[in-house]
Amino acid sequence: MTNLDLYAKAEHLLGIEEATEALYDLYRSELDDKNVKTLLDVGCGRGGFMERMISDGVTCKGIDLSSVMVQECKEKGLAAECIDVVDASGTYDAIVSIFDVLNFMDKDELTKFLDAIADRLEDDGVFIADINTLYGFSDVAEGTMSKDSDDEFLVVDAEFHDNKLNTQFTLFVKDGEVYKKYQDIIIQHFHKIQFFQKLNKLKLVDKQTFSLYDTEDKTLLIFKKR
Repeated sequence: MTNLDLYAKAEHLLGIEEATEALYDLYRSELDDKNVKTLLDVGCGRGGFMERMISDGVTCKGIDLSSVMVQECKEKGLAAECIDVVDASGTYDAIVSIFDVLNFMDKDELTKFLDAIADRLEDDGVFIADINTLYGFSDVAEGTMSKDSDDEFLVVDAEFHDNKLNTQFTLFVKDGEVYKKYQDIIIQHFHKIQFFQKLNKLKLVDKQTFSLYDTEDKTLLIFKKR
């Protein structure tokens, strides 16, 4: 099981449903007046945002590096692939990366990712993503939490240091009379706004800091092709 698949397996215990819905509403409102007919959801998860946009008449495709997430999308009848964005095909009126996707990459990985995003955008297309602010990492995300259900127990321990959030997930899942243990570390990176202002293929046209879990813990970034 990859660390992303472990996250997918534990996600329902994290209590992020309300925050996810709030993000979906924010992205949807940003796309309302942009005449979007085709959309690519990069890091699509279980396809919740695609379902909302499809209900608005938008043709959607999702990609995710978690095979668990992609399989759940397919079971819903959604178009989804377990591939990297550099291997994606076609061009789209809008591309979105919702819920910290950009923070899971270091600067070199993110530069390649954003170049690939630009290649998949129509000339007048828009790319929207959200990132954690420094406060969101150091004061909101850092810490330890645990959650259990009848058959599962999850411990999350996150430490922010040197502009990186190291989060250890430990999940115990009941299997008959015993529990199976799954454990891995997920790393997220803090990126300054200045990084996004100096991209070769994308132009940052708007940004807005907002509160998801706490005061101004997230920033929404809106890009167009250069």
